[in-house]
Amino acid sequence: MRAAPFANLVTMGSEGLDATPLPLMLDPSDGPHGSLIGHIARANPQWRTTDTAHEALAIFSGPDSYITPSYYETKRLTGKVVPTWNYVTVHARCRISFFQEPEALLDLVRRLTDRHEGERPAPWAVSDAPADFIQSQLRAIVGLRLEITQLTGKWKMSQNRSPADRAGVVAGLRADGGPVAEAVADAVADAMEREVR
Repeated sequence: MRAAPFANLVTMGSEGLDATPLPLMLDPSDGPHGSLIGHIARANPQWRTTDTAHEALAIFSGPDSYITPSYYETKRLTGKVVPTWNYVTVHARCRISFFQEPEALLDLVRRLTDRHEGERPAPWAVSDAPADFIQSQLRAIVGLRLEITQLTGKWKMSQNRSPADRAGVVAGLRADGGPVAEAVADAVADAMEREVR
C-alpha cells in the first residue's frame, strides 16, 4: 500500500456500486489496523451517494504481467501448459467517512504532498503556492478517511510451477524487458530465493 498508493476505491451507495481511482496514504497509527486518507473531487458524486453504513473496499495493485507458456520448461517437455497472469494485490476493507472542514483538508493536502514530494531533490510544498489559491483548490475536494477493518493480500508469482518453469518465467520476463516485467521477474526470483533459504 505504501509502494503502490494509487488505489481503486469501491463503495456501495444509493445507485449501487461505484469506484474511483485515487492516491491513498496509509496511517498505521490511526485505529487498530491503521487507516487510509485521501480526497475525492467535490464534483465526483461518489462521496454524496456512498452509504457509509456499508464498508468500502480499497484495492491496491502491485506489479502484474501476462505469463506465456513459452517461458516454461514444461512446454518443451510435455506441452501441458496454459497462459496465466502473475500479480500482487492488497484489498483493504474499511469504514469510510468524509470531511469538508477547511483546516482538516489543508492538513490532509499537506500530509499527502509531503509524502510524495519528500524524496525529491527540490520538494514542492503547499506553502509554495499563494494561500488564497490553495483555499480555492480545497473547496474543490472532499476528504476521506478509511478505517481499515480487514486486510487481504493476494499474490500469484508462479509459485505453483516447478523450479525450472519459474526460472524460465524470470528469464523470459527479463528478456521481454520493461519496468513492469522486471518487477514481476524480481518478485518471482525473490520468492524462489526465500524458498531456498
